[in-house]
Amino acid sequence: MEVVAAGLVVAFGALVQGTVGFGLALVAAPLLAIIDPAFVPVPMILLAASHAVLAAAREHRATDWRGVAWAMAGRVPGAALGALAVALLPARGFAILVAVSVLACAGMSVVHTRLRPTAAALLAAGLVSGASGTATSIGGPPVALVYQHETGPRVRSTLGAYFALGAVLSLLFLGMAGQVQPSALRDGALMLPFMLGGFLLSGPARRVLDHGWTRPAVLALTVLSALGLLGKALWS
Repeated sequence: MEVVAAGLVVAFGALVQGTVGFGLALVAAPLLAIIDPAFVPVPMILLAASHAVLAAAREHRATDWRGVAWAMAGRVPGAALGALAVALLPARGFAILVAVSVLACAGMSVVHTRLRPTAAALLAAGLVSGASGTATSIGGPPVALVYQHETGPRVRSTLGAYFALGAVLSLLFLGMAGQVQPSALRDGALMLPFMLGGFLLSGPARRVLDHGWTRPAVLALTVLSALGLLGKALWS
């Protein structure tokens, strides 16, 4: 029964990410941790990596590889900063800082600031994404905000490529820490069919979003993720 419940959560998260460009970990990780903590972090990262590869391959002609490179250049030191923050700073304070920063960026983009995927913006977004993703498991919104004015295929494929590379980096670090165990690989494999089902359902759903709804969806999911992180930090 737990496997079915976890699978349905993963399927819904895969549908969201396949449509908007991010959101699998945001939707699934908290619920999976409640159903069975063994499903996070390694099985969740494996599923996210598989989904990201599929998303990047499905719309590969639209991928901004230059942007992926700049964002990854920021993600590596950002991941180190996130690990350092976990070790040295109160988790609650750091989570609040990340949530407020993301909300501020989303607010500015709505009011007047037109974020564009320039080298400087992507470096900064990758830095924040690496730090927040490592420390809080929410790393998608910073980079997604930079691409909010791009087309749906460009957002999804670029974020997919970025998430795939980022997941490999995370798995390498976790592997060196001895966290990638056979049981984690088995749990990830159990969830794989559900993830594939959600991804396939996102095919027709993304066509609806591409009719002018990509930016509102990115902004809405970004704000919800930041509010969720803020709420968790304030009331945990």
